[in-house]
Amino acid sequence: MNSISVRALLVRGMLAGLVAGALALLVAYFLGESRVDAAIALEEAAHSAHGHDHGGGAELVGRGVQSTAGLATGILVFGVAVGGIAALVFCYALGRVGRFGPRATAALVAGAALLSVYVVPFLKYPANPPAVGNPDTIGRRTALFFLMVALSVLLAVAAVIVGRRLAPRLGNWNATVAAGAGYVLLIGLAYAFLPSFNEVGADFPATLLWQFRLATLAVQVTLWTAFGLVFGHLTERLLVPRAGALADARPAAAVS
Repeated sequence: MNSISVRALLVRGMLAGLVAGALALLVAYFLGESRVDAAIALEEAAHSAHGHDHGGGAELVGRGVQSTAGLATGILVFGVAVGGIAALVFCYALGRVGRFGPRATAALVAGAALLSVYVVPFLKYPANPPAVGNPDTIGRRTALFFLMVALSVLLAVAAVIVGRRLAPRLGNWNATVAAGAGYVLLIGLAYAFLPSFNEVGADFPATLLWQFRLATLAVQVTLWTAFGLVFGHLTERLLVPRAGALADARPAAAVS
């Protein structure tokens, strides 16, 4: 794959990430923001009941801006960034992880990204709404979450490499199963040895907590599903010659 193709795929990946980010933004706004508002209301009510001054001065960025322009900026920038990264991964994976066309490879990259970057870390360290969690441990919890992301991605890459090396001896199916089992085993060990946090208060509504967590999961599923579909379509048009273009090229070649 030459540099022109890589550049074209990078642009298409960022464009697909922008489209996917816009769809994820709708999910985040309509499913997630109401849960965030409800959690903030609970937090403010708890502070008021204990006689604490929750305000502490004027907010630098109001809640209205956070839930609209701030949310849009964060998700769209994230979508463009991960779209570009996923496009580069696609450039490496195409033709190297099996005999898959551009659409199927794009779907595999998107699915692997959803699983390794979000779902696996989410199962160990799920997202929490406001009013959940000890402020004194937020730095440690954030560091451990990103450590889990790094471990998941690195182990996923290692599983792909091991699967390719085992394929000539075991066959593609057996090699894939063996590599996948190794990934699951090592992730299980990480789950067992990394510390866990249970900082949800007994008075916090369990329904609200899981609605918030499912909303955050829905945002990521929407983002990566939309990216896989849009990017797959764009790469198919770029890399696979259309039948009409081939038919037009044959008479020109015959005349020349």
